[in-house]
Amino acid sequence: MSDQYWRWSAKRIAESIAQRELSVSEVIANIVEHTRHHNPSVNAIVHDLTDEALTSAAECDKWLKANEPTGTLFGVPVTIKENVDQANKATPNGVVALKDLIAPATSPVVSNLERAGVLVLGRTNTPEFSFRAFTDNLLHGATLNPWDSTRTPGGSSGGAAVAALMGFGPIAHGNDIGGSLRIPAFACGLATVKPSAGRVPAFLPSATQERPFLASQMSAQGVIAREVSDVRIGLKAIIEPDPRDPWHIPLALSEGEPNQPIKIALTRETYGFPVDDSVIDALDMAAQMLREAGYEVNEVETPSVHELAKKWCAMTFGEMQLMLDDTIRELGSAEFQRLFADYCALSDSIESGSYVHEMAERTRLAREWSLFLNDYPLMLSPFQLTETHSVDADLLGLEALTEVFNGLIYSTAFNYIGLPAGVIPAGYDSQDMPVGVQLVGRRFREDLILDALQAIEQRFGIVAERFWAGHQWN
Repeated sequence: MSDQYWRWSAKRIAESIAQRELSVSEVIANIVEHTRHHNPSVNAIVHDLTDEALTSAAECDKWLKANEPTGTLFGVPVTIKENVDQANKATPNGVVALKDLIAPATSPVVSNLERAGVLVLGRTNTPEFSFRAFTDNLLHGATLNPWDSTRTPGGSSGGAAVAALMGFGPIAHGNDIGGSLRIPAFACGLATVKPSAGRVPAFLPSATQERPFLASQMSAQGVIAREVSDVRIGLKAIIEPDPRDPWHIPLALSEGEPNQPIKIALTRETYGFPVDDSVIDALDMAAQMLREAGYEVNEVETPSVHELAKKWCAMTFGEMQLMLDDTIRELGSAEFQRLFADYCALSDSIESGSYVHEMAERTRLAREWSLFLNDYPLMLSPFQLTETHSVDADLLGLEALTEVFNGLIYSTAFNYIGLPAGVIPAGYDSQDMPVGVQLVGRRFREDLILDALQAIEQRFGIVAERFWAGHQWN
């Protein structure tokens, strides 16, 4: 076990390198060997950068002979989702027609990770246009869920989640506009936090046009990890300011503790949609663990989550029709074009006048939740109402797609108003697949979410370790 560094947390790797207990080359060589052996079976990394990482590791070791580490993640291997830019690397976003799109510069989230000292092992898979809760495309093929290849690894950061679970680096970059960090974390038994709107700087140098306003407000860059401590250290690294994002809000991660004990609002509300027993069991387990940790957990009525989710569908697909319809028709596969038509059929189209009205209503809804979270700093809820879906469940027609989105109301809702939300496993389904729960918090209080996720993890355990034990890896 001593040389199985692919099992180690980012925190442990960084500390061991800083204390000169390990060389960067030792760590990277071990994880590269593991990655090269196991990635072909899951297709998580679709652009291999391991040779570059080995070269960089040797350079890091030379630096350490006379200097101190240059960042909190010095020498730690990570993966980057292929829908953000790394200079001189392709950013195809899962689209065949964009396979030769070379980034002219590096996106802020990657720059921040690099300044923290990471080494990038590879770029991870994402669906076409990064807009499915599943991870498959004609360019790279499907990423497989290591727990069960008949079930999705989630999306759109499915490649990122599988890379973290499999040990291809303890921290995986991803992003989330409707659940793309949290759905893969749920499906793979990992931890993540979708940060608040404006928390992490974002910019895509390879883009030919700016994102529409609401999409830029709802999308968040983040990290997925096996352990909550690594989500915390990764988030601290990526929130550093970058002048290319004029809407970024430069705030430290922690702002002090609210009154103790911290009150958590518990909701089991499903708004009439079906919910699997394992989801409720995990929710009850998480509530009990949080009580044991000293939180005051009370089941209460919350403002409507379903209303937020409906608004997300209408506004998101309305913006997509307006801004991306021509691009999808020109560059998207026939399969994705059919899926996009189903997306647009999920809700009424948004005209310019109603768009302005709905944006005003969004402020009212955000205020309603702000007042609620003033009384309850955290809310514990289901994340996905169903167990992890079978592969391509969203491609079976409009009715099936509607069921997928009905089960994700607790996901899309909090993108709509920009609140932070984290997912952590707290149970297993009938087939021994992990089942997660969600904690939503006040704007810019990701620290409180991380503390609560860690309280659950300390009692439930690190699920990746159970997965490894069951597969007897070497």
